[in-house]
Amino acid sequence: MRKIVVLSFITLDGIMQAPGGPEEDTSGGFKYGGWTVPYSDEFSGKIMEKQMKGKYDLLLGHKTYDIFAGYWPQHASAWHQVNKITKYVVSKNLKKTTWENTVIVKDLKELKKLKNSNGPDLQVYGSANLIQTLLKNDLVDELWLKTFPITLGMGKRLFAEGTIPAAFTLEESHISPTGVIFASYKRAGEVKTGSF
Repeated sequence: MRKIVVLSFITLDGIMQAPGGPEEDTSGGFKYGGWTVPYSDEFSGKIMEKQMKGKYDLLLGHKTYDIFAGYWPQHASAWHQVNKITKYVVSKNLKKTTWENTVIVKDLKELKKLKNSNGPDLQVYGSANLIQTLLKNDLVDELWLKTFPITLGMGKRLFAEGTIPAAFTLEESHISPTGVIFASYKRAGEVKTGSF
């Protein structure tokens, strides 16, 4: 069985929308695209490089897939393996693709079948709507979060309507010189409660 690992940039108030640039995702009137850029540094770059190396496939929502497919085929040297690995795009409407090694996943049944298949882990980038489906159906095995020291008050949230009660264990953490917290969490069963 494959693990599904969600890698996400988030603000202190949980916003994940358009971290990379002003035009990345303006839906809902979002005007803060590119909010991660002022916090970029060599320290953060090394952690990201480490997380993006290794053996894995990509699992993407349709919008994120379109963004990636429009960029990475012409910029492979920065992330050389992205064109060679398998990209699974979850979409009910996508009929065909032009980016090499892309497989269309049509529905939740196919998504669960993919997770239960043999193969490398599946890393999820962006894909806010897909993440809600994954969380709602308890399909996320790990969260690799990068929390930035800002609040935005509006935008797509990582933990929105799809979130179910779930416990996680902190596996690894680092803090960049610009104050970004890199924390990796592993799914750890049910939520436990108690009293003092």
